[in-house]
Amino acid sequence: MLAESFFARQSLGDWGFRWLHILAGIMWIGLLYYFNFVQVPAFAAFGDEARARNIAIDKVARKALWWFRWAAVSTFVTGILITIITPNYFSEGFGKSAGGIAISLGMLLGIIMMLNVWGVIWRNQKVVLANAANVLGGGEANPDAPAAGRKAVMASRQNAIFSVSMLFFMVFKGHNHYATAPLSSGNTGAFWGITIVIVAILEINALGLMPWKTQANKGLNVLYDGKGVRNPIIAAFGLWVVMLILSEIFLKG
Repeated sequence: MLAESFFARQSLGDWGFRWLHILAGIMWIGLLYYFNFVQVPAFAAFGDEARARNIAIDKVARKALWWFRWAAVSTFVTGILITIITPNYFSEGFGKSAGGIAISLGMLLGIIMMLNVWGVIWRNQKVVLANAANVLGGGEANPDAPAAGRKAVMASRQNAIFSVSMLFFMVFKGHNHYATAPLSSGNTGAFWGITIVIVAILEINALGLMPWKTQANKGLNVLYDGKGVRNPIIAAFGLWVVMLILSEIFLKG
């Protein structure tokens, strides 16, 4: 069998765009963890030193957010290209196989996270960035900036919580040792039903649409708050444990 060129369709799907997808994903998720586990606690430590905090927002966060949001788009686009270029990616039986269901859930979580970046985090961070620049220039502080920052933080922390399970299901298809036989409709339906409900509740909460809205340490918002970054990390791995248990119950065949 002759070796295929890197630029052959099969190679681009199996190798080329997959490499770019992982590269962009490292940039995206790496910055996501930087924002949640480094920047947010560090900026909070400025306390009453508002000017120093605004300088950091204007000079550091602005640049980091540029790379962050475009890395999210690049990860999404390269992921879509993999499914388009790879021959028979969604082959017969894809939706009833453990690997097919797992990668589909990983894609769903990734798409939700990308939409959070552009639809919530960036939209609200623009208010925060504009406020920091305006205050540094001698203008009045925007009273809407704290609320916008809170909305951005909630969506960002939810993305961090989703990311652990998202990555698990992204690598699941190629590395799991579950049976390859088609799953029953009951197992498939139960897995999707439970996971969709869990994901929907968490995302609705992140959007501030629950009764407690964006109040800190209220309702499910405790997942984002508390001392340091303990709660988001516990929530991220707690969600992964739940997803792992569901996989063991419904995807083993």
